[in-house]
Amino acid sequence: MPSASPLIVTLDGPAGVGKSSVAARLAGELGLAFLDTGAMFRAAAFTLGEGAWDWTQGILQQKLGDFEFTLRGSGRATELLLNGQPLPEAIRSEQTGQWASQLAVVPSVRAYMKMAQIFLGQTTPLVAEGRDMGSVVFPGAQFKFFLDADPEERARRRCRQLEAQGQSADFAAILAGICKRDDQDRNRSIAPMKPAEGALVVDTTHINEDETLALVLGVVRGH
Repeated sequence: MPSASPLIVTLDGPAGVGKSSVAARLAGELGLAFLDTGAMFRAAAFTLGEGAWDWTQGILQQKLGDFEFTLRGSGRATELLLNGQPLPEAIRSEQTGQWASQLAVVPSVRAYMKMAQIFLGQTTPLVAEGRDMGSVVFPGAQFKFFLDADPEERARRRCRQLEAQGQSADFAAILAGICKRDDQDRNRSIAPMKPAEGALVVDTTHINEDETLALVLGVVRGH
């Protein structure tokens, strides 16, 4: 699609729906960078530590002022760097995910992340995944998608993912965590998670990752 701005494709949706995997593969198919915005919040939460969401806005703004996110590469090989350094694998823990969800409702944090994400999108064609990429950060994106699935199915997928990594997986605890994050993300006062205007909603409960990718890729390439 001809555009004066870099090509932006957004994939939004709740935790555990498979956005990251689909977005990374989509970016690879299209030759674009992959922006994992959840990793940005996780990186901030991991770096600042537990309880950072209770700090004063002034302290948070000062700490975030020392952050600089950049992208390197494309598709699955895209690296999100914080101050020039790759992010540690520890940001993917369930605990860090809960911290990130807490931090994401803080106005100064959301304002900083939005600014950082917009800057990346102004300079790099990309596929961005998150909670509000199409609705808030990139409302002018050429293609917008909202992926969803039943909480139970998302919990099963997360269990399989953890087990594949050799980690133990407590289905009940993971399901409870997903429901808690859904409630936080869908009902927060600032940028609640919802399909963007003009977004194609894709229910992935009964389709696998390959089928989801094929559907999304077909829409983008069909224009």
